[in-house]
Amino acid sequence: MRDPVTGAGGTGALAARGPRAAAAPVGGAGLFGTRRRSGAGARRAVPVRSVAGSGRGALPALLLILAVLALTGLVMVMSSSAVLSLQQYGTPWHELERQALWLAIGTVGFFVALRTDRRSWRRFARPGMVVAVVMLLAVLVPHVGVRVGGASRWLGTSSLRVQPSELAKLALVFFAADTLDRRADQGARRGWRYQMGPVLAMVGILATLVMAQPDMGTTTVLVVIALAMVGTAGLPAKPFAAILATGGVLGMLMAVVAPYRWRRLTAFVHPFRHASGSGFQSVQGLIALGSGRLVGKGIGSSLASWGYLPNASTDFIFAIVGEETGLIGALLLAGLYLVLGVVGVRIACGARDRFSGYLAAGITAWLVGQALINIGAVVGLLPVTGVPLPFVSFGGSSLVVELFAAGVLANIARRP
Repeated sequence: MRDPVTGAGGTGALAARGPRAAAAPVGGAGLFGTRRRSGAGARRAVPVRSVAGSGRGALPALLLILAVLALTGLVMVMSSSAVLSLQQYGTPWHELERQALWLAIGTVGFFVALRTDRRSWRRFARPGMVVAVVMLLAVLVPHVGVRVGGASRWLGTSSLRVQPSELAKLALVFFAADTLDRRADQGARRGWRYQMGPVLAMVGILATLVMAQPDMGTTTVLVVIALAMVGTAGLPAKPFAAILATGGVLGMLMAVVAPYRWRRLTAFVHPFRHASGSGFQSVQGLIALGSGRLVGKGIGSSLASWGYLPNASTDFIFAIVGEETGLIGALLLAGLYLVLGVVGVRIACGARDRFSGYLAAGITAWLVGQALINIGAVVGLLPVTGVPLPFVSFGGSSLVVELFAAGVLANIARRP
């Protein structure tokens, strides 16, 4: 049956799936359709699959991107950490072995998420959020949370640590997708606050707990996820702008009350004026990027990884990529994240139901947004906030959780 508005054949992403799937987003427009009047003022959803394209065929592209990013991560972690690993642990393979272990665990999680009916995960949306909040609270308890470098962000021991804020990202995506879907039908009558209010309140709670660690980078990523998902659900422009402005003001206030944070956030404007202080990491990152020129020095030939660049295998691994593979390699890596964003949007638009579409939109915003924040900080366009580069930076909790989230995204692409 052809759609009378778009002229497309067949059913759209939300059509013929029952009232819950066919309802339009609150606020008049969203990723999954635009509300139009028909007959005596009735509203209905207009599918956008004919415009954005189906998610079918996106799975091979997604798998290829993930494989390239994961393998790039292994190579670059080895290259950026070999010297310091040899000095600290007596072997150049220490971080590489750990990264390979976490990659193996994350790959298992990816295939679990890929093979499981994604709707079955929905029942864990609210309990998962409760668990995430409890873990974030536990991090702040003295002698329970592991404190490193002035920040308490981990639970566990010196050899095995879990970062609850990474789990909070995943929990927020599932909680927001579940809430936005469940409340969409009544939200069309009761207003956007009814549908989106719980999501905004929850991200406020998570942001407060994460900032108490402190971790402004993860806080920013949580806000990006929430804004992307409520925007996808059709949050009207005026409240969206008001939320952005409020968030910006609160961010500035949190930076002002903590002098070290303010220095770090403002150093990116003139990093070379603070080259021996708050701008040291940014300056060393820019030097590494610039020394790579067009084609780079070659894998394993980085000078910055000899201890000149702090966090070379984690937050600033993109600088090592630029130094060893040059402008060409850095642009190719950044381009992979842009392609990931395009593929993610196609998967979201081709989802068979609204809940799956919200999941895909949230995961895509999370991975691509975090990559943009990381790369922007390394190249000097954004303040340094300390978020890892997805799938590439060294890290256990982040890599495993990101691969599981990618498995959910692949699941949606597999069964659009």
